[in-house]
Amino acid sequence: MMRLLYLGKLMNENSDCVPVTVVIPCFCCARTIVRAIGSVAKQTQKPAEVILVDDASGDETLNFLRTMERQYPGWIKIVALQENSGAASARNAGWAAATQPYIAFLDSDDAWHPKKIEIQYAYMNEHPEVALCGHEYRRLTQQDALPDWDVSECAVQPVHKWALMLSNRFVTPSVMLRRDIEPRFVEKQRYMEDHMLWLKIVCGGGVVVKLSAPLAAIYKRPFGVTGLSAQFWPMERGDLGNYHRLYRASHINGFQLGALIVYSLLKYIRRRVIYWGYLQWKK
Repeated sequence: MMRLLYLGKLMNENSDCVPVTVVIPCFCCARTIVRAIGSVAKQTQKPAEVILVDDASGDETLNFLRTMERQYPGWIKIVALQENSGAASARNAGWAAATQPYIAFLDSDDAWHPKKIEIQYAYMNEHPEVALCGHEYRRLTQQDALPDWDVSECAVQPVHKWALMLSNRFVTPSVMLRRDIEPRFVEKQRYMEDHMLWLKIVCGGGVVVKLSAPLAAIYKRPFGVTGLSAQFWPMERGDLGNYHRLYRASHINGFQLGALIVYSLLKYIRRRVIYWGYLQWKK
């Protein structure tokens, strides 16, 4: 059942940090990480700590992160990985280093609305039975400033197993979860790794909800990005691999696995057709 949150009642006059760890995987991100960190620093209720995980960038990223660590002493912490393993492993490393009871994920090239932590933490704190909470987002262009639109109220919608099984309902920068839950990202999984974690949580009996307020900004464009077409099949393989993992863990049966494979392949074909049509329109 959908419930409404009247956000004016959630505002906390105490501006002290709240017990949330922000985990940001970083790979060759010196050009965008300032915007991401800026959006965290501008939160109306700041998280207690920010962990930047350098995924063996091999350029000047780590030195740049060290500079930011000095700029925010005691608030930003650095985890430097020796081998590039992808965002899933980087998020796991940040999760392992976290000290707060709640984890919020942000990507180095995205940003948050200034009330994201205030609103989402208030909900999670009042509903300790919830394992994972996500929210809506807006897609912005690279030229846009930090997100700062009006957010007055939002609905809370439970997300059930099969709704999440059929599509990924959350972008990673929208997710806050309890640090003490057992599931983790699949190590070194590079495609659809976020969806796999959400599925493990909901299939394991965790309560998952979605807030309708757009509290994150995504700066990636859906079409026209160089190399996008080359990512379609790896993403599809990741999707199919997730369903096979669920089958091996006995979360779905053989018939359900077959149906999900057919459904996933049909979505893949649809994406390719849409992208082909977009390229024809661009000519």
